[in-house]
Amino acid sequence: MQNYGIAHVWAQGDFVTRGIALALVIMSVLSWTVIVIKSWNVVRLNRLTRNAEQAFWHSDDLADGVKKLGAHASKPQDNPFLALALSGQEAADHHHQTQPHLHDRMDVSDWVTRCLKDTMDESIARMQSGLAVLASIGSTAPFVGLFGTVWGIYHALLSIGASGQTSIDQVAGPVGEALIMTAFGLFVAIPAVLGYNALTRANKAIVSKLNRFAHGLHAFFVTGARLSSSKRGDGLRLATRTQ
Repeated sequence: MQNYGIAHVWAQGDFVTRGIALALVIMSVLSWTVIVIKSWNVVRLNRLTRNAEQAFWHSDDLADGVKKLGAHASKPQDNPFLALALSGQEAADHHHQTQPHLHDRMDVSDWVTRCLKDTMDESIARMQSGLAVLASIGSTAPFVGLFGTVWGIYHALLSIGASGQTSIDQVAGPVGEALIMTAFGLFVAIPAVLGYNALTRANKAIVSKLNRFAHGLHAFFVTGARLSSSKRGDGLRLATRTQ
């Protein structure tokens, strides 16, 4: 048995066997890299959801709210809540300019909604970037490993037939050795599939919170309300802007 194993597969394998093994190693490294990076991003966004959003709605005015959101990120792309607030503010201010523009024919509600939706789509695209890699690895790695097993069994049987030794110990060793590739493929695919499902669920939860925040911003920018602190400490309420 000491003559069989992963080291023996590599030493005795041809360029196809080694290429498949290297491909599976690269897939594993890519999947774990994506899982670690995206998991850290999910943790960061969840922290922003608990801190930044609450701080924004407990601000005295819009400028103070944007400032608090900016304190949690070095640039707007790092904080989707800040990006939404800036996008809504820019859309509302731009629509109320006196210069004639094509979008002036649109209702302010439709214009703000469109701008917030564009920003939301960009944030969701950044959140979902890399998940396609996990999906591809999770769906293809088992078949790559299975191809390596079929290739290894084929050459093992050719070698056994050429040597004329058909005892169980001569057959079980090479065939069992070839099955290592299938196990390796499953070892790569299972974490990728589990990571993809977990990250997808986490992103959906964050997107729902972003949608809730965007609806609040839409109401604020369209109705012309201002943010005022509630005396009861239950957050901010929308009040009519005083002239």
